[in-house]
Amino acid sequence: MSATMEPTSDLLGARGPLDQDWRKVINYGLLTALVLMFISLANMPVGLDSRKIIEPLLSMGYISLLWVPAALGYAVTSEKVLEGMVAHKKGARELVAGLIVGLIGGGGLGLLIVLIDNFDLRDPLVNWSPQLLALLTFDEGIGYGVGFWLMAGAALGLFGGAAHVVSATVRKVVAAAILWILAFSVFETVISDISEGIQLEWLADELYYVRGGLSQQGAVGVAVVGILFALFGREHVREAKQSFQSLEGEKRTRANAIMLGSCVVATIVLPMVLGRITNELLANVGLFVLLALGLNIVVGLAGILDLGYVAFFAVGGYTTAILTSSNRGESWPDWMPHTHWFVALIVVVVFAALSGLFIGAPVIRMRGDYLAIVTLGFGEIIRLLFLSDWLGGFTGGAQGVTNIPGVDLGFVEVKGTDPRAIFYLVAVFCAFAIYVSWRLEKSRIGRAWMAIREDESVAEAMGINTVNAKLLAFVVGAVLAAFSGAIFAAKVGSVFPTSFIILVSIVILVVVIVGGMGNIYGVIAGAAVLIGVLGGPKQPGLLAEFSEFKLLIYGALLIWMMLKRPEGLVPNVRRSRELHQEEFLQDAWLKGHVDTDDQDELGDEGGVAPA
Repeated sequence: MSATMEPTSDLLGARGPLDQDWRKVINYGLLTALVLMFISLANMPVGLDSRKIIEPLLSMGYISLLWVPAALGYAVTSEKVLEGMVAHKKGARELVAGLIVGLIGGGGLGLLIVLIDNFDLRDPLVNWSPQLLALLTFDEGIGYGVGFWLMAGAALGLFGGAAHVVSATVRKVVAAAILWILAFSVFETVISDISEGIQLEWLADELYYVRGGLSQQGAVGVAVVGILFALFGREHVREAKQSFQSLEGEKRTRANAIMLGSCVVATIVLPMVLGRITNELLANVGLFVLLALGLNIVVGLAGILDLGYVAFFAVGGYTTAILTSSNRGESWPDWMPHTHWFVALIVVVVFAALSGLFIGAPVIRMRGDYLAIVTLGFGEIIRLLFLSDWLGGFTGGAQGVTNIPGVDLGFVEVKGTDPRAIFYLVAVFCAFAIYVSWRLEKSRIGRAWMAIREDESVAEAMGINTVNAKLLAFVVGAVLAAFSGAIFAAKVGSVFPTSFIILVSIVILVVVIVGGMGNIYGVIAGAAVLIGVLGGPKQPGLLAEFSEFKLLIYGALLIWMMLKRPEGLVPNVRRSRELHQEEFLQDAWLKGHVDTDDQDELGDEGGVAPA
């Protein structure tokens, strides 16, 4: 029997303002209050207050609070409509729900103000600063602060609820204005560098205040441009994207060649018009792109959860340092000459491959959590070996290895004092890693990796040598990570055991997950967003003020991605089908495209029937 249910575009009538799921509304309101209090006591408003968004009206510190009532006021009235279901018409009900959620959240912040003013909370809660009370009350007194946050919370919650009521055009206009203002504020350093490089300093002077942050007229101009783009430019971009995706044969090949050439030209030209700070930032992003491309092969393609990936990064860094540095350990033979960086790179590849086999062989039969825990242990073992007295004569122990020279190319020496040259060197290795990843993904071994990721038992039953395939994934990932370690050693000029803590592995894994596992473009996007904006474990990003809170933000972002968008920012098509298989089947059944007798067969094929 076939399903005959057809979707409909009709809307059910709007529900009354008091027709609420009051338990849900109260829970969301209490959640809003708790989140606002947590953010305040984590000292984010004070720590981020120096980062101005619009001078002197708005700072990142206040943004860390203001988004919460609006977001949860929108979420409380969101209605998930599956295929074949009918949505309710939006109206006063959504406005009332958002208003109440925001009001409860503002009340929670008002309660915190009263508590801080009347009790000593510094004993159990040590992170918040005494400046928090002045920031929350605007130095106008307790009554003013409580009243302001009650009204502000209610208004922002109402704003979030109203997003369901207004037309799509209004939502598009408001969202564009907000996002463009935030983006231009975050990328102030990059935009100022580019404007200076192309002799348009006057534009940056008009947009930004002298001590940072958008000027008021600059914010208005940016908002207007964002609105115009949303109304008239976005549709052209969407049409161009669809037109590109529809190309086939020689036309698609030609278009890909043009896009590749444009990326190469941009990679060469853009650093020439940027300053030292931005080039240093791009070099750090490139190093993490190289690391993430290697981990993407291990985790994204082969499905091996490796939490000790930093070990290969350390092998590359220490091998390069020991072979090229003039400050060698006491155990190093005097007759051994100092090697050139490229000669050392050959040794790095050999040692990285052996390390991949050494770590991969004992864990190759493990799966899931057991595999993750064991690789985590191997990562710490490698770091402790470099720190130990046993290898201290070679690695320098806690003192590390210093005086590491740059990369001598004959006509120029690439070293850390020249961020632009470092970026070009990193870009060359990233291009090589991208090409290798792309070729491997499309090859027979790449298909074997993806089969193992989906179901290792089935892959083994189909004749795939899972042991060799997983070992090869470990080796390729290790070599790419070792390349990054070799460049890192030449860039910094010294390596220490503290440079290779386990947190590096976690951050790289977050980059891969957030960007999109199994997708090269996703890995690049994840590194640009996380490392470029927030920064790495010890590397600053565009928002240097977030350094104290970056791990908190990493964790919150990872939780949100796992719940709402597990496929990542730039999803891989195959990976998306794996994660949303049940939803695809349900939608196809409701559309009447799947016979009930054929559901199992469809599920085995991993796709849905065409519409």
